[in-house]
Order: sequence, then structure tokens, then C-alpha cells
Amino acid sequence: MTESTSKNRRLSDAERVLGHEILERVRQLIEDSSKGDTALAWAIRRFVYVRLSHDERSTPMRRKMLKLNKMIAQKGLCAKCGKELPKRGSELDRIKAMDGYTEENTRLVHHECHRESQEENGFA
Repeated sequence: MTESTSKNRRLSDAERVLGHEILERVRQLIEDSSKGDTALAWAIRRFVYVRLSHDERSTPMRRKMLKLNKMIAQKGLCAKCGKELPKRGSELDRIKAMDGYTEENTRLVHHECHRESQEENGFA
């Protein structure tokens, strides 16, 4: 593991129980709110899922802009291997996953370099 990277926070057994309780409450809220309308239940689940994903990863447009800014800042070179990045298909690599997709916490890398970094850090 590199100096700037650390293992992601894991839940203890007690915290996992709490997480399951929260999940069950959300499921019950969706079921109660949809009043048997399966299409509405699906739409609410999808809405909640997408918003929670944005809470962790930010929006696709923000990540796209961050990638563009990183491409410029890194002069088109991979932050891991130093070779030229392709026009499409490069990936944002978070230094510390919990800190999100920010200028300070990301670097732009080749897909292969990203996978390699994840394996080195025990995330893959």
C-alpha cells in the first residue's frame, strides 16, 4: 500500500447490523410510499440509489469536468506510468476513496494503471 493510500473503512459487526436496520427502514418507506404501485416503488428506489451514488462519487458531469481538468494539469500524461493518455478511456483514480472525487484526491491514469494500483492496494 502506498503512503498516500489507506484501506477503506469497514463496518464492525455492530455497525453492519445498524446498516441493515437503516436499509430495512428505507425499504419499508419505499413500500409504504408506493402503496403497492410496483412502477412507483422502482422509480423511488432508482431515485434514492442515484442520489446516494452522487453523494459518494459526485455527479457524472462533475467527474467529467474533473477528468478534463486533470488531463490539462497532467499535460495528457498518466500520473502512474507517465505515458500519454488516450483521448477516451482514461480513469480517475482516488488516492483515498472516502475523500471523494476532488482535485486534491484524484489523478488521471490509464485503465490498466488504475487496475494495477487497485491490485497493489488490495482493492481489486
